[in-house]
Formats: sequence, structure tokens, C-alpha cells
Amino acid sequence: MVDRRPWLTVLSHAVMLLGVLVVAFPLYLAFIASTHTAQAIVQAPMPLLPGANLWASYEAALLGSGKLGSNTTVAHMMWVSFVTAMVITVGKIAISLLSAFAIVYFRFPFKMFCFWAIFLTLMLPVEVRILPTYKVVADLGMLNSYAGLTLPLIASATATFLFRQFFLTVPDELVEAARMDGAGPMRFFKDILVPLSKTSIAALFVIQFIYGWNQYLWPLLMTTSEDMYPVVIGIKRMVAGGGDAAIDWNVAMATAILAMLPPTAVVILMQKWFVKGLVDTEK
Repeated sequence: MVDRRPWLTVLSHAVMLLGVLVVAFPLYLAFIASTHTAQAIVQAPMPLLPGANLWASYEAALLGSGKLGSNTTVAHMMWVSFVTAMVITVGKIAISLLSAFAIVYFRFPFKMFCFWAIFLTLMLPVEVRILPTYKVVADLGMLNSYAGLTLPLIASATATFLFRQFFLTVPDELVEAARMDGAGPMRFFKDILVPLSKTSIAALFVIQFIYGWNQYLWPLLMTTSEDMYPVVIGIKRMVAGGGDAAIDWNVAMATAILAMLPPTAVVILMQKWFVKGLVDTEK
């Protein structure tokens, strides 16, 4: 039985609140900055209460180009980020499910060698192999395209390993029952394994969507056309690409807030499935 100590409860709650403040204060500051004019933000001290420029800042962020030095709108950049994140997420999950299914339920030469070859790619992220990857993508003519933004990032050794470990825990009786009912491999995969894996799929969907949405280095190298900038690149250009021109910090902060909304919505909407996928096998 755990002893109840009031001072320990107070201390734990105080530490938790301190952590929340440390994490939330930059977000609050960004929101406050998005409600003021650029001139008010650069003055010292910066206002810490909401201003009257909220609608103008977010309208300029969504429908205008701010200080991008181009005609690209933030709304279009968010669409590019959304498409990229969805293709990476769905592609990673689909390929990982199929590769884990093949490794666990099929017999073929060098099966374990193939698995360990996939697993060892964890030590070679895109940042390590970025130059040869760029060379291949450029030679295939996929620069400034959704294919170039997504295909090099679509395979996932981590997801393959997680699905393999989950498939190994599926009782053999299910396999025998499916075989006796005349189910082929793909029907067994579609009707039994995929439904059993739905919580794991949901957890990976959240993780991979945020991973795809926050991509910076690869799109920075891949995109030279303004129409293919994701929103993360747009924020960088807003605060560093204006040259001698003054930075519209209110528009940049409004863009940062808007860029956080899609991944936040995914986490909130799939929170229940995400937690179950991490702690519950649901077999």
C-alpha cells in the first residue's frame, strides 16, 4: 500500500505545473505576438496580453505571402505539408505491414538476412545518406515534386520491426483456423491481421504524421520551386529570407500557430487509439 504524503503530492503537482509552464509559455508568446502589429512586437518590453491585430495577422498568413519574397501563400504551403505527411504516413504503414507479414508468415531464402538488413537501416537515416539519395532523386527527375518529397522517406525499419513483433504474438490457432476455412494469405492478412493491428496502426499514424509534417532538411534540399515549399520551409523563409526588409513577426508567429494545428488535431482526435496502441496489444 502506498503511503499518502501531502507534501509529496504538492511537490509532484508543482513540478508538473512548472513543466507545463515551460512548455506552454513559448506557445503563448507566439500566439500573443500574432495578435499585435510587427512594430509592437519589436518594442521593449513586448506585450504579454492579446492585441487587436488578430484577424489581420492570420488573414495575411493564410491569404498573403508575408515576407516570403514570393506569391506562395501559407494556405498552399500547409496543403503541401499535409499531402506530404499523409503520403509518408500511409506509405510507411502499408509497406511496413506487408514487409512484416512476409517476414513472419512466409518462408523464403535469406529471410532473416532480409529482416536484419531492414533493421540495420535504422543506423542510416536520411541525414546520413542525403547526398546519394538526392543524386538518385535528381537523376530520376523528381525534384520539386510530391514523389521526390515522399518516396525517399516512405520506408520505415522501425514500423516494420514493431509490426513483426506484434505478428509474432498472434496465436498460431488463428492461422490454422484461417487455413481450415480456406482463407488465402492475403485474406488472412486483410481480415485478421489488419483488424488486430488497428491500435498499433493508429499509434504509428500519429507518430509518422508528425514526422512527415515536421520535415525540414529534406524539403530544404529537394525544393527550389516556391509552389512546393512546405510550411516549415515557409516559416524559415519568413524569418530569415527577407534580406534587409523588416520581418513581419506577427505574420510569422501566426504561421507558426497555424502550422501546429494539423498535428495537434491528429493527436487530439486519435489520442485514445494512440495510447491503446502503445500499451495494449488487444488480441
